Amino acid sequence: MTNKDKKRFDKLYQQHLKCLRLQGKSDKTIEAYSRAIRRVRDHFDCLPDQLTPDNLKDYFAVLVETHSWSTVKVDRLGLQFFWRHTLNKDWQWIDIVKPPRVKIIPDILTPNEVERLIAATRQLRYRVFLLVTYSMGLRLAETLSLQVGDIDAERKLIHIRHGKGHKDRLIPMPDLTLKALRALWAKHRHPTFLFPNPVGKQDNIKRAITHMDRGGVQNAMRAVLKDCQIKKKCRSIRCAIALPHICLSAV
Repeated sequence: MTNKDKKRFDKLYQQHLKCLRLQGKSDKTIEAYSRAIRRVRDHFDCLPDQLTPDNLKDYFAVLVETHSWSTVKVDRLGLQFFWRHTLNKDWQWIDIVKPPRVKIIPDILTPNEVERLIAATRQLRYRVFLLVTYSMGLRLAETLSLQVGDIDAERKLIHIRHGKGHKDRLIPMPDLTLKALRALWAKHRHPTFLFPNPVGKQDNIKRAITHMDRGGVQNAMRAVLKDCQIKKKCRSIRCAIALPHICLSAV
């Protein structure tokens, strides 16, 4: 692209981000739809609004061969949003690609497997994270974003804020879960986050400005699954079950 085209793309890209925020899209959706625009720009090295239906047919033909259908679907939705809300043009190319409808049944861990998984997790913060998630049936992001003020120890409730559909809810908290959270917080004593992201030395954890990294939690779980020789492909760690007592002493 020429310098003029690059400046125009940057302007359109910022408008795209603004439209996504005004539509109330989640941070995850904003990143996915924005990545779709960057990907098609890099592929053709031109402004997206200069593309023809034939260009997009060629583009999606390559994308189908190199990426998952999930990525193909998200990229199509991202481009569709860009055309409709940023360029104010009709999107006439929906039939170019139609991802197949596939219903995947996720592998579910048994209570015994969950107990093994948590007991085999060496780091206390990951061990407590898995216990909280499984014992209360939370989503990964919901557990990560928990804050000290979300815990109602007297009523044994956890306040989940901005969950799926941007809805709040209160969830009963088992005694073991409360005990685990207290043990973890006694270790780091962060004023806000229950699962702060440590920066540098452990002494600096009180100054953490974000919660633990999503990818770090997922990698830790995969490693423990491998150590436990559990072959199930757990794409999600959400599962509401009752758990027996688990040792919480740090290794």
